[in-house]
Amino acid sequence: MRKIKSRLHAILLFTGLMDYGVALLYGLLLMMASVASAAGNAEYLLGAGDVVRVTVHQNPDLTTEARISENGVISFPLIGSVNLGGLSVTAAEQRIASQLRDGRFVLQPQVTLLPLQMRSNLVTVLGNVNHPGRYPLDSAGLRLSDMLAMAGGVMPTGADIVTLQRTVDGKRQTRQVDIPRMFRPDGEGDEVLMNNDTIFVGPAPTFYIYGEVQKPGAFKLERQMSVMQGLATGGGVTLRGTVRGLVVHRRSADGKLLVVTPGLDDILQPDDVIYVKESLF
Repeated sequence: MRKIKSRLHAILLFTGLMDYGVALLYGLLLMMASVASAAGNAEYLLGAGDVVRVTVHQNPDLTTEARISENGVISFPLIGSVNLGGLSVTAAEQRIASQLRDGRFVLQPQVTLLPLQMRSNLVTVLGNVNHPGRYPLDSAGLRLSDMLAMAGGVMPTGADIVTLQRTVDGKRQTRQVDIPRMFRPDGEGDEVLMNNDTIFVGPAPTFYIYGEVQKPGAFKLERQMSVMQGLATGGGVTLRGTVRGLVVHRRSADGKLLVVTPGLDDILQPDDVIYVKESLF
């Protein structure tokens, strides 16, 4: 992609045509190059429900717009039914050209296929997002962060860890993706999505606080949240409360209930229950 940009820029500078009109053309060329680059990384596979336009060079009568049927086929002039389901755009072009050539309808066919509506490849987004549902992979190279944005983003009650499930070679794979890491320069975990991927955003971990605090209840547990920060989230202690004798009820790994006397800088764990006692003086 970088090489394409450099080459286009060099051509325009060499010809001395960097005015407004050519700058606009330059931008369009870069956009087309970007789409081509994305398609090269993860080429879209055609399927049922997709609408395509097929053209044959110097044969305008063969130009066809068709929706791919549930069986993966379209009807094309001269050659009849053509099965395009599961093919990339390039492979579909080659199949149509081959059938035109084999049937001696066009000697050297140059076929171009353009997807107009891509509705066969779907990704399911579930859980704590603002708009859960099934979304089409309407462009090649669509990433996990793009799909979360299409689903309206993660709700305040949602976790910052996403579960991504997909089937590869008949085997179901599951991985956990850290949302904040996706927005680092290296984009760690921001994968290109595939057909039938499932994205699940679970509930955020919580902690509880009760006793002599301004706002007792359940709250979202932020990363590395300390006991002091937890107290602040609950509005702080009341005039009758005290941080002396503060206790935290916590479940151990084997399910036993522990009563811990924490320091204010200690880190809270999911499902911790903070109890603020009443001051005796």
